[in-house]
Amino acid sequence: MRSKYLFNKLLDPRTENWWMMSGPGPLITLLASYLYFCTSMGPRYMRDRKPYCLKNTIVLYNVSQILISIYLVYEGLVAGWWNDYNFSCQPVDYSDSPKANRMAATVWWYFFAKIVELLDTVFFVLRKKNRQISFLHLYHHTMMPICAWIGVKFLPGGHGTLLGVINSFIHIIMYTYYLISGLGPQYQKLLWWKSHVTTLQLIQFCIIFYHNFTVMFCDCNYPKFINFLLSLNSGAFLYMFGNFYYKNYIVDKRQPAVSSSTVYKEGKEC
Repeated sequence: MRSKYLFNKLLDPRTENWWMMSGPGPLITLLASYLYFCTSMGPRYMRDRKPYCLKNTIVLYNVSQILISIYLVYEGLVAGWWNDYNFSCQPVDYSDSPKANRMAATVWWYFFAKIVELLDTVFFVLRKKNRQISFLHLYHHTMMPICAWIGVKFLPGGHGTLLGVINSFIHIIMYTYYLISGLGPQYQKLLWWKSHVTTLQLIQFCIIFYHNFTVMFCDCNYPKFINFLLSLNSGAFLYMFGNFYYKNYIVDKRQPAVSSSTVYKEGKEC
């Protein structure tokens, strides 16, 4: 009964008929298939095969990710965060106003982007770069679609959407790095800012943690449980990405990173 109440009474009726929003089943199935393929079926399939040459595919993929990230930043700002939204406390607007619907649609497109980003790991598997599929990488790519799905289903707007705007901005920079890295060894001299990609992600999680944690102690018509979950998740990301940064860029600067969830391994692919 409680589960039925959750999905029938608390959901946003504007988004219930959108793709993947009928219930948690489709997303759970997709993520379970993703994890099974990337940790078991995919590596076994590739064991006796040569790595796939996906250079052109990945270049197109990175360009598409840059474009959708630019779109999400623009829409998130125009629909609320540029002028209308309050950084201290922003409730969800469940009305049918143009801006409220625009933000709801932006949250769904952010969710869609997180689903597409699962291809990051699929490409690792098909290129036999399994050492780059770390726990951090899998956790990040599994949790982000879940958080985005909750946003679309129940809270397509309001305080938590700042996460999507900041994350999409970081992804513009991150996928630009991936794009240059994938063009070939002759572009390595342009990648001096590799460690700064991780630094930006650490700053991102600090902002998101502060933005959600402080709201739990003030009077704001936004679910404090969601603020708690976003703070907890950003804190976990902050710890794991910080640990990655410490091991790869501080402990031994002379050794290249062998496992990364934030940057692709440079070099000639095929």
